[in-house]
Amino acid sequence: MITPQTLTGMILAGGEGRRMGGRDKGLEPFAGLPLVAHVAQRFDSHVSELLINANRNTDAYALFASRVIEDVEGGFKGPLMGIYSGLRAAKTPWLLVAPCDSPALPNDLVARMVAGITSESGEHDIAVAFDGERLHPVVALLRTSLADDLANALAEGERKIDRWYARHSWCKVDMSDCPETFANLNTEEEKARLELTLGSVANNAASRETP
Repeated sequence: MITPQTLTGMILAGGEGRRMGGRDKGLEPFAGLPLVAHVAQRFDSHVSELLINANRNTDAYALFASRVIEDVEGGFKGPLMGIYSGLRAAKTPWLLVAPCDSPALPNDLVARMVAGITSESGEHDIAVAFDGERLHPVVALLRTSLADDLANALAEGERKIDRWYARHSWCKVDMSDCPETFANLNTEEEKARLELTLGSVANNAASRETP
């Protein structure tokens, strides 16, 4: 059984943010908070420790996590390197990762990912969020015992997350009831559009609750 005591959370914020002008995406303001703060809220009280994988501005990220970890190897080598760094750093049997640029992730993300990794055949090694049309490989629950295998894959030059997942027992976690929550923000335009959408949703909810 996966419990908060056996689970570490990690937010991936180690990219270069090239499509946002090289800015550090996780610290970009969104609806009054940095993007990373919205994602951190999804882990609150559901994991034993929250890590942030970041390769710059580590002091700023430290405000939102138990620990900030840099990539084991420098040079911005992609999310698979970030996942490997988290598998190495976690002190629990399980690691749940999510990206810093998806501020609308489901509030019950942790519970759904944990429930989804178990099937009639038992627990899988990896669970990946599926929105009904596409997989979201950077929203994943993984056994930390996979670290050595991932080290070997990286040493062989592997950088594709889905190809490495395919080497193991993995499953989809059905999130088809809320595909919009997996929107990830790569540009200023996408950020402004989602802020507007979420603001409209919040206002409509408030209107319904007002007698």
